[in-house]
Amino acid sequence: MPAPSARPMQQAGQAWLLSCAPDPAAVRSAWELEQFAQIPTGAHWLVAEAPLVRSVQATRRIPPDRLGPVLGDVHRDVAWWLLPADAAQELDDIRQIVVHPAGWILSCPPVLHSLEGRWWVEPPDGTGQLTDPSSLGAAFGPGGRPSREAFG
Repeated sequence: MPAPSARPMQQAGQAWLLSCAPDPAAVRSAWELEQFAQIPTGAHWLVAEAPLVRSVQATRRIPPDRLGPVLGDVHRDVAWWLLPADAAQELDDIRQIVVHPAGWILSCPPVLHSLEGRWWVEPPDGTGQLTDPSSLGAAFGPGGRPSREAFG
């Protein structure tokens, strides 16, 4: 029996991302023109910026129930992690990660396909699940594996 298609989950993820935008119609228009949509952070989530390769490796170290959307850009060698809006200081001691303040603009491709080398390494699934900052910090910290304390 073939595996279920990821398309319905991607569509739900795209609908969720649209719901996070102050102007969903402008986001849709940008995507229809094959342009990045400009979505400000703060109201629904913050963004942590980190090196792309380390980020891809970290996605395999974070349990699925603590992993949220991750956007990657191969041309800039960077990834952006979507975090809870109250996570601003939780990653201050991890030097490879910079948490952008509320109001910072994330240039997003659609969830359904990549655009100019930018794609959803871990796409939104429509549930609103965001990456747990403690798990992200542990995945980037010494040893690169979350400790039992990171899971509460």
